[in-house]
Amino acid sequence: MTDISTPAVTREDLFEMMLSPRRTAVLRAGIELRVFDGLAGGPLEAEDLAERLGIHPRGMRVLLAALAAIGLLDVESGRYRLAPGAGEVLVTSNPGYFGSAMRLASSDYEWQALGRLADAVRHGGTVLEQHAETPEYPYWEDFAALPTGNTSRVAGTLADLLREWAAERPSLNVLDTACGHGYYGYTLAARYPQARVWDVDWPNVLDISVRHAERMGVRDRVELIPGDMFSAELGGPYDLTMITNVLHHFSEERATEMLTKLARVTKADGKVAVVAITTDDQPPAQDPIPHLFSVLMLAWTHEGESHSMEAYRRMFAAAGLTAPQVHSLPGVPLRILLADRA
Repeated sequence: MTDISTPAVTREDLFEMMLSPRRTAVLRAGIELRVFDGLAGGPLEAEDLAERLGIHPRGMRVLLAALAAIGLLDVESGRYRLAPGAGEVLVTSNPGYFGSAMRLASSDYEWQALGRLADAVRHGGTVLEQHAETPEYPYWEDFAALPTGNTSRVAGTLADLLREWAAERPSLNVLDTACGHGYYGYTLAARYPQARVWDVDWPNVLDISVRHAERMGVRDRVELIPGDMFSAELGGPYDLTMITNVLHHFSEERATEMLTKLARVTKADGKVAVVAITTDDQPPAQDPIPHLFSVLMLAWTHEGESHSMEAYRRMFAAAGLTAPQVHSLPGVPLRILLADRA
């Protein structure tokens, strides 16, 4: 048996953890105020950047020093410039821009939920009046409006995985359940001309989803099904049914119910795709992201968590699906689970 020892916890470790919210707040402010865009053209003093961005000079001076303190800017002779690599991920015009992910991960909605974490632990679930399961929750509008770089990567990978299967089908009717930004379905529609997509989500979210469909040139092949995915009439049957980034909001029993509903509207030779953050048999310290995500689900939902792969295999079997094929991308916490009707 392998001996896995954990280093001793020190005061310095705790102090570093305590600083994390401040670092996040500094980064969030820099993104919101477009500081990195302002420095994309070259170094500037705080007063000059403040004038360019219409911000109080004192506030800019303090923020720039803090951004330099956490390694996002360099400073020399009072002039600030982007740290190496910062422009690629923090300047909005660059294709690798990652600020949208930061805006979602540090949103007021998540911070409010995590601020009540101790209460959620005592209660065994969210104590908020409005939370991630609230109908037409405004956070999902931001989620739909701000897809991240990982979104496009995962959507493109799913389309690649389905290439041979999709190429042989004269039609490709796709149900995108809890579609959010819609990228998964729209990427398939852009890739395969025979594809048509049916989007399921709250009406306030679908208003934003269709803008992405228009931008990607597939709006004429997209139909909308507004409402709660558990109670909406889904139509069908479909060649492919998808549910992405949402089953972790529910208990295993509730997620199984949704997968069963999807299986029933999937053609006998069709497929079901799930995109999710999952845990596996590694110790939490070796794979921390899904466990930290479970904390958010505890604070933000009634029964949600990052389900294990073992749990997903149980869900797929109970829903009448084959054991899922699991696909991962380097550096991306999301996994693609693909299955057939059993």
